[in-house]
Amino acid sequence: METVAEPPLRKPSWLRAKVPGGEAYQEVKDLVQKNALHTVCESAHCPNLGECWSRGTATIMILGDTCTRSCGFCAIDTGKPPTTDWAEPARVAEAVKTMKLRHVVITSVARDDLKDGGSEIWARTIRAVRHMNPQTAIEVLIPDFKGHWDDLYTVLDAKPDILNHNVETVPRLHKVVRPQAKYERTLEMLRRSKEKGFTTKCSIMLGIGEWEEEIDSTLRDLAAIRVDILTLGQYLRPTPKHLPVDRWVTPEEFARWKKRALQLGFGVCESGPMVRSSYHADEQSAKYTRPGKDT
Repeated sequence: METVAEPPLRKPSWLRAKVPGGEAYQEVKDLVQKNALHTVCESAHCPNLGECWSRGTATIMILGDTCTRSCGFCAIDTGKPPTTDWAEPARVAEAVKTMKLRHVVITSVARDDLKDGGSEIWARTIRAVRHMNPQTAIEVLIPDFKGHWDDLYTVLDAKPDILNHNVETVPRLHKVVRPQAKYERTLEMLRRSKEKGFTTKCSIMLGIGEWEEEIDSTLRDLAAIRVDILTLGQYLRPTPKHLPVDRWVTPEEFARWKKRALQLGFGVCESGPMVRSSYHADEQSAKYTRPGKDT
């Protein structure tokens, strides 16, 4: 990356997160602990944890809380994951029922240690949630399964409502931001999912060293494969061991990129400093019907 110096520690006024607290927040926290679940809200140090949990929503993370990859932006622990927990799908489904969710976001760590990348657990979780919560829309934020398309199709065959896979950054920065991932692989995963008739979604972090023309080029790449939902948010450095913030992106710039995305044909674009991939996901997906569900 060309710029590596950390900007002033004091964040701008537009980057003020809600302090966790309140009855709804505590209910979600207790439910997560009771069902021995992991959330990306906690593991990734999401700045919106307080707001989302207070709204009674959370992004559930399956397949453990230890990732086999070492992305330069991500706070999730890297190492040797625990053994596969085959009882996890039922606990996730029960938690969704207890929370009475209309829309649930499920994600996972990358499990390159597993032959199928964890795709069977993914499929079982989707089906368990659907069986116990037939009216709940299911959004999945999946890893790339190292480009093993049969594993992707295992997930798609379980019929989630939205297939989310994040490109995270521009092609030039992939080697430092996502060293074990490939830009072209992400595009192909989204393209194949769209080809199968699924609503697709993708997210890009800004402020990690990308150039303006690279942002526009990446938006055009995603528009070309007909991604439906796009989220753009500010990169925040989770620890001093992670990549530095290159710049604070202003709300005005985020508004410009939203306008550009809609011009390119994205159906929905959520763009702002505090936006994350699953931020207000229920509102983003409201215009899309479920694959296989009668309208």
